[in-house]
Amino acid sequence: MPILAWIIATTLAGGILSVIAAAALALRAGPAQLPMLISYAIGALLGAAFLEILPHAIELSTSVKSVTATVLFGILLFFVLEKLVLWRHSHEEPGETHLPAHDHGRIATMVIVGDTFHNCVDGIIIAGSFVVSLELGIITSLAIVAHEVPQEVSDFLILLHSGYSKRQALAFNMLASAAMVVGGVFAYYALQTMHNAIAPLLSIAAASMIYVSVADLIPGLHKRRDFAATMQQALLIVAGIGTVWIVGYVAGAVANV
Repeated sequence: MPILAWIIATTLAGGILSVIAAAALALRAGPAQLPMLISYAIGALLGAAFLEILPHAIELSTSVKSVTATVLFGILLFFVLEKLVLWRHSHEEPGETHLPAHDHGRIATMVIVGDTFHNCVDGIIIAGSFVVSLELGIITSLAIVAHEVPQEVSDFLILLHSGYSKRQALAFNMLASAAMVVGGVFAYYALQTMHNAIAPLLSIAAASMIYVSVADLIPGLHKRRDFAATMQQALLIVAGIGTVWIVGYVAGAVANV
């Protein structure tokens, strides 16, 4: 199957599946389930960044220092974007979203705009990964979808809390997820004539996954400090990393057939 077809299929399926799964979890699952999803997402993001994306970026780059410098720049960039409420608008757990009534409409709009931007960037990252190899594209898509589900749960709950109906919240999340396909297709054509941009793009992708995991998701896990919760979180993080390793191994075997 052509690379462009893989990009369209994974971004489309990833966006739709993450929104549907998030809506189902937001409406049926209790608050205790979201930290479990977040723990697994942390493992998937860190595993993809350190086991797959960074090694490929280093292989494609003429300098290891340029890769590490780009990652450092990316982390700073996402910090600034987060401060400007452009990258990630909220990762609050269910039941912790207490907004003043007059802020509901503004927060909901910010959620929709922020999610659209975020999904577009995710599509660009997925496309860049597929341009490098089928294996890396599949792994990156998996890690991004694993992160999208708990984020979309938070988005869905915020929209409901802001007065949107279940149907409206689902429709707006679906519309925002379409930006992932747009970003993926745009990046595919742009990278055909910009091969030198692939290594920096992968470095930025790794930076985004590291930043989201370490700066945003991991601190939320510290709210549960008992030993049993800590062990559960650690095991789920390891499971996320293990999933990336297994998918990488299988995808590599398939690609070599």
